[in-house]
Amino acid sequence: MNDITKDLLKQISEWDGSFQGAYNIRENGQCAGRMSSKNIQIESKKDQPGLEIFIAPNTKGETVSIPACVTHGDVDDLVYNDFYVGENADVTIVAGCGIHTETGEPARHNGIHRFFLAKNSKVKYLEKHIGTGHGTGLRSIDPVTTAELEENAVLEMDTAQIGGVDKTIRKTEAVLGAGARLLIRERILTEKEQTAVTDFKVEMNGDNSGVDLISRSVAKDNSHQSYHSVIIGNAKCTGHSECDAIISENGQVDAAPELHARNNDAALIHEAAIGKIAGEQILKLMTLGLSEHDAEATIIDGFLS
Repeated sequence: MNDITKDLLKQISEWDGSFQGAYNIRENGQCAGRMSSKNIQIESKKDQPGLEIFIAPNTKGETVSIPACVTHGDVDDLVYNDFYVGENADVTIVAGCGIHTETGEPARHNGIHRFFLAKNSKVKYLEKHIGTGHGTGLRSIDPVTTAELEENAVLEMDTAQIGGVDKTIRKTEAVLGAGARLLIRERILTEKEQTAVTDFKVEMNGDNSGVDLISRSVAKDNSHQSYHSVIIGNAKCTGHSECDAIISENGQVDAAPELHARNNDAALIHEAAIGKIAGEQILKLMTLGLSEHDAEATIIDGFLS
């Protein structure tokens, strides 16, 4: 691995020189390190770039890390990763992507992830995205996630874009069986001329299934964000979508949540709130000795944490 990859890994996956558990490190479209464990097997796909990750039934408390890094411009990295999670497994998956360029050449990573969660399995999925470097080349990250949750499976996704990404399109689709639960917490920061598009679609086909989508975003300078969620209740289920956004300077945010109740026992709700930071919040922090700039930064950090 090169030094830029090592620095990015520290930011996106809390790498401290090694990983605990199974891992695969992707650097500029190539494998820079891999290790499977007894219960988690990582294999290269035979027909396209990417991985197949097999998590054995009843695996408990293990972690698999699959970070991807692009360390220079003129790289367009496309990868397909499939996760097969066995019955009664309870694991953590640490993903994330860092892109870096010092030139005018663009750098892009497009990760297409598919999750297949068997009955009673549980996955906590952690993902951070960041762009770094002083180059003028466009830094793009375009994740696509699909998930199929069998009976009583639980997928908890915690995703964050922590800065430096010029353009992102984030698409997530899921289908839930009986008793399955999907929990998504998304946090996005955009600055300068950056753009971010979030697109969720969830279908609940089994009784007592449920989804909770929470998106928090900050659009600064001249950046623009768009949030679109579609929740479809085809059975007795619960669904909740929440989009909270802060705009600063000339930032813009569009929010369009949709609910489709196709069963009499589908209980669905959405909330959306967009606004600027309240002046009294800044004034209160300034009375404690912070500058206006530092007060605003403190509020934003707390909002996205």
